[in-house]
Amino acid sequence: MAINFQYNKTYMQQLNKGLKVRENALPTLISKESALRVEVKKAREQTGAIEQELKNQFAALNDMQRLWGEIPPGLITVSDVNITIKKIAGVKTPILENVAFAVQRYSLFSSPAWIPSGVEILKALASLKIKLELARKKVEILEYARKKTTQKVNLYEKVQIPEYKEALRKIKRFLEDEENLSKSSQKILKAKIAMAEAS
Repeated sequence: MAINFQYNKTYMQQLNKGLKVRENALPTLISKESALRVEVKKAREQTGAIEQELKNQFAALNDMQRLWGEIPPGLITVSDVNITIKKIAGVKTPILENVAFAVQRYSLFSSPAWIPSGVEILKALASLKIKLELARKKVEILEYARKKTTQKVNLYEKVQIPEYKEALRKIKRFLEDEENLSKSSQKILKAKIAMAEAS
């Protein structure tokens, strides 16, 4: 992406402003990128911990697999998921507040005795699964923001700032050359006028 410019002082001022903006923004972008890198790592670790907890829960309940068939279909459903938004390094990420469940009425006398504790186990598993999905979404959001910030840092650092400096250098040289030529032509003109007056 070559910068379009003209060889005059107005463009030189505009390029100087653009260069200053980029040079001032670069440290902020670099710190944002490193903060996002740390947050992505934390979010991945949290996601891994939730995945492991979910695996452990399923492993612990593996012996009870045949009992789950005794739960009436539609006994428990997720009625509401409350999510808040938290900004991390300027990026909005979802945070799970709580999960609300709707449990249909069932007879305590005609149902197996373990159903109430089974309902609580299902609530815990569903909450954990929802928490895992949100954790994965958070990783995805943070990773995307980190990639975009890295791209912008690279754009400023490796492309735009050097291009602005090169364009400024070219304009400065051109204006200096123009000034030198002007001074030289004035000297030649003065010398010719002086010679004409002398003769």
